[in-house]
Parts: sequence; structure tokens; C-alpha cells
Amino acid sequence: MPVGLNLVARVRLEYPPPTIEPFLVISHIFAMTVSCYHRIYMNAIDVVFYIAILIMSVVIHEVSHGFMAERYGDKTARHAGRLTLNPIKHLDLFGSIILPALFYFSFGFAFGWAKPVPYNPNNLSPRKWGTFFVSAAGIMSNFLIAIIFGLVLRMTGGLALPEGFYFIISSIVMVNLGLGIFNLVPIPPLDGSKILFSLLPWEAYKYYETLERYALVLLFVFIFFFSHTLFPLLSFCYTLLTGFPLNIG
Repeated sequence: MPVGLNLVARVRLEYPPPTIEPFLVISHIFAMTVSCYHRIYMNAIDVVFYIAILIMSVVIHEVSHGFMAERYGDKTARHAGRLTLNPIKHLDLFGSIILPALFYFSFGFAFGWAKPVPYNPNNLSPRKWGTFFVSAAGIMSNFLIAIIFGLVLRMTGGLALPEGFYFIISSIVMVNLGLGIFNLVPIPPLDGSKILFSLLPWEAYKYYETLERYALVLLFVFIFFFSHTLFPLLSFCYTLLTGFPLNIG
């Protein structure tokens, strides 16, 4: 089984205007940071499977946002033809496949972007709780996937199955745990910030708009200097679900 796999982060860049038409973001960023203490070797086939897992996890995350937005009255994603699990509809060839692979082989972490599923918060009814559940939907979808495959790994851990099986299942668990945990961080433009501010009085939104101006700076500072603080939580959740330790030290 692989150890020391990466914390994955997927970021939606969305700046909803208060009075104009929905702002359809062309691309979003997801980042995958690896432990600076331990590097693992992955051959080309492993990387292909890993990136495929990452892509489908991001797609499910995004589509979950779109379906929840539709549940609360906004059909922007459906009208854009984005409520589909077909990854071609969501991917940017360079930003979603080529660049993450180059970064992984060169620096030990992957960085890139994909197209987010658009939604217009002005169409949500009620807007406050609609924003909460739309923001939380992607995270919950990743946690649900991690729980399902974590239980699969727990139940099959004592069997003499091919190493590739354990690689795929454990990667699914870690990728989705990473996506969910990272997106809970309450800094713009991560989903956690939208969840937090949806629970605060509307007057607090002006502070969100201020933070949003520095979103990319805050994001990169956190990824490169503080994301390692999430590894203990990732390791704990992985062990809790699978029954196996995650060695990232």
C-alpha cells in the first residue's frame, strides 16, 4: 500500500457580484501538496491512475455543487450543460492533466486548474441556507466517497489481493479526504469560507469581500507554509476509516 500520499486541495474561484449577471468563472484551481518529510516513488502507470482518481473526485465535487444549487432554485449549471460526470466537460487539458503531472514529477506536488460548475447565488432560495448547502455539498460528496472506499479497504485489508487494488482504493480515500479537509479551511476562495460566512450575519459579508481581494495570496501562503498542519488530521481520518496507519513522517 502506498504511504505518504498527498493532501489534495481543490479551489473554486468564485466572486459573485451583488447586482449583475452571474459571474461564470472560467477556471478554478486545485492544488495537491505532498509531505515534505517523505516522498514515494510512483511509476507512470501509477501516476495515470492517481491523476484519473483526482480528476473524477474533483468532477464529483463540482457536480455536487451544481445539483445542490439546482435543489435550491438555481439552474445555471444545468443550462450550461455541466451537471454531468463526463470529465471532458470539466477539464482543461493543460491545467488538469499536463501541468499536475509535470509538477508532481518535478516538485513532489501537483498544481493545476479545471473549470468549476457555475452557479448564481442570487437565484438561491433561501439564499443564506442555499449558500451553506451548496458550499458544503462538494465537501460532503468527497467525505462520502472516502467513507465508502475506506470501509472497503478495512474489510479487504487482510486479503491477499493485488497491490494495485490497494493502491487505487487507498488513493481514492486519501484524495477525497484531502479534498474535503482542505476545502473546510475558512479562507477565500475555499468552500469553508463560504460555509462560515453563510452562518454569520449578512453584515459580516463585507469582511468576506475584503478577504476575497487577497484570495490567491492567502491561498498560496496557506498551501506552501501551513498546509502541513492538516496532515495529522488527514492521517487520523485515514486510520479511522481504513484501520491502517498513514505514515507521512
